[in-house]
Amino acid sequence: MSTVNKNMVGSPDGMHDVQGASLNRMCSLHRQMNLEEATTTMDFKTADLCDAHSDVLQIAEPGFRSFGGHSRFHGEIVTLQLFEDNSLVSETLGQTGRGKVLVVDGGGSKRCALLGDLLAASAVENGWNGILVNGCIRDSAEIAGMPLGVIALATHPLKSVKKGIGEKDLPVRFAGVTFRPGDYLYADEDGVILSSAPLH
Repeated sequence: MSTVNKNMVGSPDGMHDVQGASLNRMCSLHRQMNLEEATTTMDFKTADLCDAHSDVLQIAEPGFRSFGGHSRFHGEIVTLQLFEDNSLVSETLGQTGRGKVLVVDGGGSKRCALLGDLLAASAVENGWNGILVNGCIRDSAEIAGMPLGVIALATHPLKSVKKGIGEKDLPVRFAGVTFRPGDYLYADEDGVILSSAPLH
């Protein structure tokens, strides 16, 4: 049995199996750890928030799809602006993000993915509430099983380049709204809304 396992790990398919198993174990652990927090995170509806606060909200134009295990999430906004280069996405999700949502303005490109299962797993590990990508993601089947909100335009199987080009913590505008660092994003099955202050 020991010899079989060593041979399997040494093969490309075996490496993929081990990597996938590691991701599953990590996400299971964080699913349990974040259960109570996730319940609090989901305790809102954007429709209700719009009814109560529409005069002070920005409401994003429709067009995004939900891919994460949490379709409803909110948090303080952290922004990135880049194009077909996810170096900053990797760097940022590797840092503590508890209570925060990463907004990635990828220029709306549909030529490659800016987020995959490894980076999404890193986001879970570091406590991020969610990620919104003005662009594409990949590994959507794996990301769907993670305790994380993920919204993007579409999926694409090709990974991006990594040249370290991009900017962080600046206002970015797309979907008819401006995402400002330190503001708050609320997302659910009905859409995405923004507020300059916490709403609940």
